[in-house]
Amino acid sequence: MKPFLTIILLILSNTFMTFAWYGHLKFKDMKWSENLSLVWVILISWGIALFEYILQVPANRIGFKSYGGPFSLVELKVIQEVITLSVFVVFSVIFFKNETLRPNHFIGFVFLILAVYFIFKK
Repeated sequence: MKPFLTIILLILSNTFMTFAWYGHLKFKDMKWSENLSLVWVILISWGIALFEYILQVPANRIGFKSYGGPFSLVELKVIQEVITLSVFVVFSVIFFKNETLRPNHFIGFVFLILAVYFIFKK
């Protein structure tokens, strides 16, 4: 149960993080935000990022071996990075249709999957 809960919380956390980091780049396409100053954009992003931390901190606590979880610190970090890139790919395909994924991107993702394999190899 702890591995599943950790991963679900990390997926949700990274979804908020991706919107906080990159969602504001679509503000120019939204009428309500066309006159927002950079300070307001930063504050909105911080507000979204708060939910990332609300989910990410418990995910790492639940998942970390020192707190009874199944993962080492390195394993948690590698899981988080793979989730981050996976969420980012979905986000960019849905919200930034002018961005294209090229073969070199997929090759890089394969190397990340290999990194997960080697990190978890006993």
